[in-house]
Amino acid sequence: MFAVLKTGGKQYKVQSGDTLRVEKLAANAGDTVQFNHVLMIGGDAPQVGSPVVEDAGVQAEVIEQIKGPKTINFVKRRRKHSSKRTKGHRQQLTLVRITDILAKGAGKSGVMAAENGAGFGVAAATPAAAPKKAKKAEAPKADAPKAEEKKAAPKKAAKADAGADDLKQLSGVGPALEKKLHEAGVTTFAQIAAWTPEDVAAMDEILSFKGRIEREGWIEQAKEKTQG
Repeated sequence: MFAVLKTGGKQYKVQSGDTLRVEKLAANAGDTVQFNHVLMIGGDAPQVGSPVVEDAGVQAEVIEQIKGPKTINFVKRRRKHSSKRTKGHRQQLTLVRITDILAKGAGKSGVMAAENGAGFGVAAATPAAAPKKAKKAEAPKADAPKAEEKKAAPKKAAKADAGADDLKQLSGVGPALEKKLHEAGVTTFAQIAAWTPEDVAAMDEILSFKGRIEREGWIEQAKEKTQG
């Protein structure tokens, strides 16, 4: 007997005893997992689902959590930016061994199931699941003081804006960028004029416009504003 199951957006044809690598499941090594998204059961009495075979399931044992082969992604931007970047990625996978194919009675098998990140595969629920729910219920109580701190923040910003310079006079600075600068604590031309290369690199990350400060000449413009 064989089965065709779907998990992590992929389809697999499996038999009892097969070893399979699937998208990461929320399970630990040694746990029993059950895949309920069965598209077909083959054998002496084949069944084809529409789209799934009702009350069917495929049970497996988790061997270990692994990572797939490393893939390299190279991005090059030509023309004005002239930048390049290399990224590496290893997909997180779960190695399982198929133990049983249930044509019927999967819902009564006694294996508690929870969906994985892809929404198709299922993994055995762990005893730690109940305490996690309790922690989520307690979270709003701990967040109450933080909400009060956030309410107080705009008042501090309003005081700082009282003696602030009009940063929109700098080339390329609009209302949105000025707001980001204020949130970062930059409100005057004197602060910008005193920036070091390390400050410029830090602000590039905050503003999400790498290299813009140097291209637009903010530091030189700020020095002219303070001297004038």
